Amino acid sequence: MTETRIAVLGTARIARTVAPHIHKADGAQLVGIASRDQSRAEAFAQEFNIPRTWGSYEEVIADDNVDAVYIPLPPSMHREWTERAAAAGKHVLCEKPVSANPGDTAAILDCCRANDVVFLDGVMWYHTPRAAEMLQVASSGQLGEIRQVNAVFTFRWDTWPMEDLRMQRSMGGGSLLDLGWYCVGAALMLLDDMPIRVSAWGQYINDVDTRMNAHMWFPGDRMATIECGFDTLRRRWVEVAGTKESLVCDDFTRPWKEDRPRFWIHDSDGVSTEHLCPTKPQEQCMVEEFCRLIRSGETDHPLLQRSLNTQIVCDALDRSARSEQPVEL
Repeated sequence: MTETRIAVLGTARIARTVAPHIHKADGAQLVGIASRDQSRAEAFAQEFNIPRTWGSYEEVIADDNVDAVYIPLPPSMHREWTERAAAAGKHVLCEKPVSANPGDTAAILDCCRANDVVFLDGVMWYHTPRAAEMLQVASSGQLGEIRQVNAVFTFRWDTWPMEDLRMQRSMGGGSLLDLGWYCVGAALMLLDDMPIRVSAWGQYINDVDTRMNAHMWFPGDRMATIECGFDTLRRRWVEVAGTKESLVCDDFTRPWKEDRPRFWIHDSDGVSTEHLCPTKPQEQCMVEEFCRLIRSGETDHPLLQRSLNTQIVCDALDRSARSEQPVEL
C-alpha cells in the first residue's frame, strides 16, 4: 500500500489529538509539522516524533515530498489555505466547520474538485463502524417511520475565555459552528434529507452564540431539535425516534469509553438492547478514510455534499436566531 505523506499546518490543540493517529493510520505517513513560529513547530515535532518542521505554511504547500495537508487552523483561515493547497495538488483534511459561511464552503469544495484533489472535513465519528451501524438501523425500517431526531452537544467553561477563537465571531467562533455542527450533521445523516424550515434561539456574548436551541422541519412531517452551548455540563447524545422503536446514543461524537462504543434500541415498553461496535480510535478511522479516498481518486465523494449542507443549515440557524424569525430553506 502506497502511503500518503501528510503534513500538519499549525500546532492547534486539536492537532495534538489527531497527529498521533496519523502515525498509527494504515496508509498514512506523518512527514512534518508547520508553524509560523519555528520553535513551536520544533517543540511539537519533538513531542510527537515528527521528522520534519517548516517555519511557514507556504513552505509546506511548495514541498513536493508532501501529498496532503491536515488543516487545524481557525475556520476563518480554512478557505485561503485549502485553496492554496489544492492549487498545488495537495489533498486536504480540514477541521470543521469547513468555513464560517456557505459561500466560502462552496468555493472550497469547487476548488478541490477543479484541482482534482480530495477534500474531507474533520468530523471523525462519521467514519466509525458505530456510525455506519446507526445509519443502517435508522434507514432499515426497524424503528418504523422516523418522526424525530434530537441531538445535543454541550460543555461548560467556568469562565469565558474571551481570547479563545470560539469567542471571536470574525474567526468563525460560537457554539453553533463549534458544537452544533455535529448535531446538524447527525440530523442530516440520520434523516437523509434537508430541512425546509428552521427556527433557532441563541444567547450571546461578544456577538458570539454561547448557547443555541433550534427546531428543524423536514419533509414528511419529520422534525429535529438541536442544543449546543458552552455553559452546561458535557453532553453529546443523539436520539432517533420512530413509530416502533427509538435509537439512543449518549456519546455520539466521542465514546465515553473508547473500548465500548455503543448505542441502544428502546421499545415502547421500556425494553432496551445494547449494541456494541468495537473499532479503532475514531481519529484513526477518519485518517484511513481520507487515505482511501486519495488512493481511489474519489474527489467528488458524497460527504462533500453533507459538508456543504451542514454549513447551509448552520447559516440558516444563525440567521434565525439573530432575527428571531423562522428561516425557509
